[in-house]
Amino acid sequence: MEAHEFFKQFLHQISEEVSSGSYSIWFNDLKLIEMNDDEIVIKVPLQTHKTMLRQQYMDIIEDVTTSLTGKMYKFKFLTEDELEEEKSILNINNNEENTSNPTEWETNLDPSMNFDNYIVGESNRLAFVSAMNVAQSPSTINNPLFIYGRSGIGKTHLMYAIGNYIHENSNKKVLYTTSNDFRDEYVEISKKEKGKETLEYANNFKNKYRNVDVLIVDDIQFLVGNEGTQQEFFHTFEALYKANKQIIISSDRSPDDLKKIEDRLRSRFTWGLPVDIYPPDFELRCEIIKQHLKNSSIKDKVNKDVIEYIANACPNDVRHIIGTINRLLAYTAMMRPQVINLDFTIEAIKDYVNTNIYQENTISHIQKVVADFFKITVEDLKSKKRSYNIARPRHIAMYLCRIETEENLLKIGQEFGGRDHSTVVASCEKIKSELITNVTLNDMLKEIKSKL
Repeated sequence: MEAHEFFKQFLHQISEEVSSGSYSIWFNDLKLIEMNDDEIVIKVPLQTHKTMLRQQYMDIIEDVTTSLTGKMYKFKFLTEDELEEEKSILNINNNEENTSNPTEWETNLDPSMNFDNYIVGESNRLAFVSAMNVAQSPSTINNPLFIYGRSGIGKTHLMYAIGNYIHENSNKKVLYTTSNDFRDEYVEISKKEKGKETLEYANNFKNKYRNVDVLIVDDIQFLVGNEGTQQEFFHTFEALYKANKQIIISSDRSPDDLKKIEDRLRSRFTWGLPVDIYPPDFELRCEIIKQHLKNSSIKDKVNKDVIEYIANACPNDVRHIIGTINRLLAYTAMMRPQVINLDFTIEAIKDYVNTNIYQENTISHIQKVVADFFKITVEDLKSKKRSYNIARPRHIAMYLCRIETEENLLKIGQEFGGRDHSTVVASCEKIKSELITNVTLNDMLKEIKSKL
């Protein structure tokens, strides 16, 4: 099918899939620029069109294209200015008397992880919105963007999404790396024999990390144990920040909790926006499961009970959810059942998840156990009451939330009537110091922990 004929049929089918108003606004003024073996380039009137087409209509666009051509294409949306810029670059490259092949910039990004397939809920909404703001306007707000939260809850996916969005919608140089890779490359300099080779390697290292528009560093908490590496990262951070380049960092803990990172680095991590991601709640876990089942061979065989069972069996970790789904897919491929019901699912994943009935030590669970122990209500713990019979259990509950869960101080304070994190710290320190000499308090905590 010729490109012109394809695009004519493409627009016709799109007009049947969306409302007339949506078609008029977002599709009517699109122009086909190029259609090669694996990519379709389309001119759009405004940057807004690029955002809407990718965020709201990409599934329809891909489905229509596949139905017309029988294959998957990558889509590139460009404005008039961007087209002119690409033409200028192409002309410059064609006029250069350089016979060597230019090296394509390696972003290290996973192109499969983007904003479109990032599932948003209450636990990650602030991080998602902040990431979108950075992706749409890098280096203007939230610089650096510091994303933190426990392992396996979507930090890396969100960082990839930012990088892919900027890479696809601008000419900025994006580089994703981990703190381990940064450290290993830096340490490699010291292993080189002194001389020209060492100097060349060191210069290449600096150019790689400082000659970018967007630097994305994952798992910064591992940048410990090597003072030289921290110093080099500090200088890299300074060089990029002063040049108004975007820096994005992730960690499994907040900047304040990175005790083994230099103070001057930790302070810079808070210059922009530190934002945390909480473990997904039940509703979000169900949505994540539905999303990963959507394009699978078993999507029509799984009922609501199965989805909710998996969501309950994987309470905190998105990676664990995905691994459980993969386990179910593999077991289904082997057993080939007609229907995937709850009994089949339990059998399929019994060795992969803890199927015992247990109560996880969440903040709400600890509040309930402490309130019952002291014969008060959870509302009392969250209230502004300061009488000893309320304040004492509140201090104990906060202390237990700090040592028995992985929640941060801000989250704990919020769950106790919106208190400041400093209040939580004071409560925890009070109980901790008393435990040294107070035998009765020790016995009391042992009894409460046994009920947990």
